Amino acid sequence: MLFKDILGLVHIKSHLVSSAEAGRIPHAHLFVGPEGSGTLPMAIAYVQYLLCGNTGGENDRGDEACNLKCASLSHPDLHFAFPVANTSKIKSHAVSGFFMEEWRRFVNEQVYGNLFDWYRLLGVERKQGQIGVDEAHDIVKKLSLKSYEGGYKAMIIWMAETMNTSASNKLLKLIEEPPAKTIIILVAEDESRILQTIRSRCQVLQFPPLPEQVIADSLVEKGLIREEAHRLAHEANGNFNKALDLMYSDSEDLVFEKWFVQWVRSAFKAKGNKSAVHELILWSEEVAKTGRETQKKFLSYCLTVMRQALLINYKASDLAYMKIHVDGFQLEKFAPFVHENNILPIVEELESAIYHIERNGNSKIILTDLSIKLTRLLHKKAA
Repeated sequence: MLFKDILGLVHIKSHLVSSAEAGRIPHAHLFVGPEGSGTLPMAIAYVQYLLCGNTGGENDRGDEACNLKCASLSHPDLHFAFPVANTSKIKSHAVSGFFMEEWRRFVNEQVYGNLFDWYRLLGVERKQGQIGVDEAHDIVKKLSLKSYEGGYKAMIIWMAETMNTSASNKLLKLIEEPPAKTIIILVAEDESRILQTIRSRCQVLQFPPLPEQVIADSLVEKGLIREEAHRLAHEANGNFNKALDLMYSDSEDLVFEKWFVQWVRSAFKAKGNKSAVHELILWSEEVAKTGRETQKKFLSYCLTVMRQALLINYKASDLAYMKIHVDGFQLEKFAPFVHENNILPIVEELESAIYHIERNGNSKIILTDLSIKLTRLLHKKAA
């Protein structure tokens, strides 16, 4: 991965290069940024810069063989850890090392991809993956060995917020005092879910959403006309992964839109209508059949829709980027039903549902309960 291939983030590239050239290389980094902002490609490019003796801010000015190995993610001193789950191939004690072939494919095809994209590639989207204690043992073992080529050795831990407590505690000492010439980079979207004791031992770099113009220019390079590229870039709201999904009509949000519209329409009909309540129950049953990661991502999508509706209702349409593509549904007409009297309870109920689904609650009961509460809240009058 080359710095020049990463979209935007010029100030972060400059910071990392100047620190490396000055010999100020922290042993532990935490790259934090929203989905599609480029945290993973930046981590890979930075490690390649260090491993291959590159200079001048470019990744291709060092050892050619080393650069080739890093490009194919086969360098013996470049290690990865990422959330996994047991599959039909690996029935127990799954760790990242068993899925390197899939990981190389993911990085090659969807380096800006999200956790749901990764689970879908693995075929475990119905499960909740994690970085567990078996993975932590593996990380400690790999980093305790000497560097194969005599220079730095690096570990990139992607979606570090999926580390459970046992794994975090196991890695605490290693992150605080790693062996010489060892670089650990944690990549995360939600910093708050990482143990404070881990965060305090890392140098944190915050990644902003990508500028709309940067995303639009990249989409034009991929063959999209300029006007359409700007429309998708605006809708993506700084998320290059979503922009690509919209371009190829492969966004999970397109499915979530249909679920949301069906849900809301049933909720509006449900007041004093028993058959509509039955529709809500059937809807809950259908969504409950999907995997927990899908359910959590859908509810997060609903949170975003509610916030966008509130912005439109309060005449802040310039800040609203979302578009719903379902025929006959307009966010502008839905917006008046989200207001100061119900937005906080709606958000609380959605976040509570995500919390309980994540902790293996009965999805059908959780979603049915949420649907009935949503019905009441949407019928609440504004002040």
